[in-house]
Amino acid sequence: MKQPKVGIITGSKSDLPILEKTEKALQEFGIAYEITVASAHRTPHQVAKYAADAEKKFDLIIAAAGMAAALPGVIAGHTTLPVIGIPIHSQGLGGHDALFSIVQMPPGVPVATVAIDGAKNAAILAAQILALKYPGIKAKLKKLKKDLRKG
Repeated sequence: MKQPKVGIITGSKSDLPILEKTEKALQEFGIAYEITVASAHRTPHQVAKYAADAEKKFDLIIAAAGMAAALPGVIAGHTTLPVIGIPIHSQGLGGHDALFSIVQMPPGVPVATVAIDGAKNAAILAAQILALKYPGIKAKLKKLKKDLRKG
């Protein structure tokens, strides 16, 4: 069986420090990933190509964006893969603009959404989705949940 792989895409290099939590958690689950920086507004053709090619490379996509946060929705509009959106905190509206932008998708274009800067939970949700196909990930999730109960 092939190794699970997650595509992580973010709209700006300034979001990369937030995504370090995603990377660390994916590594703990043994999930391979690839990070791409591309903006739905500044590089829309690159984003469309990324989404079109995603099904050949990934099992699911985590998309992080701040402010208008169109990126997760644009990705979801171009693929049948599950998309998990991470709204990124920004000045002005504190990330609420990104949260509302990601969570308010039209019917037929869902984006699973975690909390503002919820990078670790995005990785855990990705692991839960992948655990349906990869038993080794499921075992690691069970250990995580057990450890959480211990406090």
